[in-house]
Amino acid sequence: MTNWNDRISPIVKSVPPSGIRRFFDIASEMEDVISLGVGEPDFVTPWSIRESCVYGLEQGYTSYTANRGLMELREEICFMHKRRFELDYNPKTDVLVTVGVSEALDIAMRTILSPGDEILIPEPCYVSYKACATLAGGIPVPVPAKAENDFRITPADLEPHVSPKTKALLIGYPNNPTGAILSKEDLEAIARFAVKHDLIVISDEIYGDLTYGDTKHVCFAGLPEMKDRTILLNGFSKAYAMTGWRIGYALSNPDIIAAMTKIHQYTMLCAPITAQIAAVEALRHGEKYMRKMVSEYDKRRRLIYDGLQKAGLKCFEPKGAFYIFPDITSTGLSSEEFAEKILMQEHVALVPGNAFGECGEGFVRCSYATSIEQISEALARIEHFVNHL
Repeated sequence: MTNWNDRISPIVKSVPPSGIRRFFDIASEMEDVISLGVGEPDFVTPWSIRESCVYGLEQGYTSYTANRGLMELREEICFMHKRRFELDYNPKTDVLVTVGVSEALDIAMRTILSPGDEILIPEPCYVSYKACATLAGGIPVPVPAKAENDFRITPADLEPHVSPKTKALLIGYPNNPTGAILSKEDLEAIARFAVKHDLIVISDEIYGDLTYGDTKHVCFAGLPEMKDRTILLNGFSKAYAMTGWRIGYALSNPDIIAAMTKIHQYTMLCAPITAQIAAVEALRHGEKYMRKMVSEYDKRRRLIYDGLQKAGLKCFEPKGAFYIFPDITSTGLSSEEFAEKILMQEHVALVPGNAFGECGEGFVRCSYATSIEQISEALARIEHFVNHL
């Protein structure tokens, strides 16, 4: 009898399944579960964005687009970056519209990494980062960000991990899972580090619009000497509540975008035209809806931060995205034990911190992209769980 597992690529077999999914597979079969785990807005995509898609379908827009995406959308993406960050990108040569930011991340890795190339990846980080690097033939090099430094990465953290094989650096701020941000001064220091070591920087800024208080997002490509050196990734899933539309984009210099487009045209061909039409509407008229959602996230952020502190779990106060990363070491449980026990006993679904890298052990990720009522009930259950350990 053929052992088909032996026929699977060793590279694929070396990549573990997503650490996020296991607990939600269990939770999906349980009743009365409150999920603070999935990083998905609970808002419906704003009406005018949905309506633009419906109108496009009625007008018969059902064909392929150019590989790089609708020119109309590429122009709006470039205009937005000019308006907000004073960045000049050419819509003909510097933009690629992708099937979600996930595709942009994947093909960016495949474009720049040759077998054996190393890429520095600060942790805790989004679960796909290391997997995509490995699948591209590269070697992900984890760099722990310290909780005592508010999970901000610094050149001092990065420097010991540089080797002659280091080719790139991946940063994702505002950060998933911690909610950490980097100030302009932090980013400028990283920019100098990238120049010093001649690194390509992949900057995942999908949560860039989700910052709170007086905090303003700083676009990494807008820093001195960084525009051509940076592959800027962004999209519409989080800020515009468009996760299911699967629409993202990459911005970089013409050579890198041309190479990424080559992979894109052989694998995806183009992003769905209906999603691209909706994205045009989001950029033209969606900011008012996005600001309203951000304001609601901010209320939830303060509620969950105060509630977790009250429950006796030490927390870093998140400044961006819609996650909080409480320290659960005081309970004496590992991240996996905490997540499993609270799911079984209190029906609250969280993600163990070690799903985001080894340095995430001792933490769990909670998403506050759910209603005030759900968060309040989840906090009551978490407090009950911690008090009765």
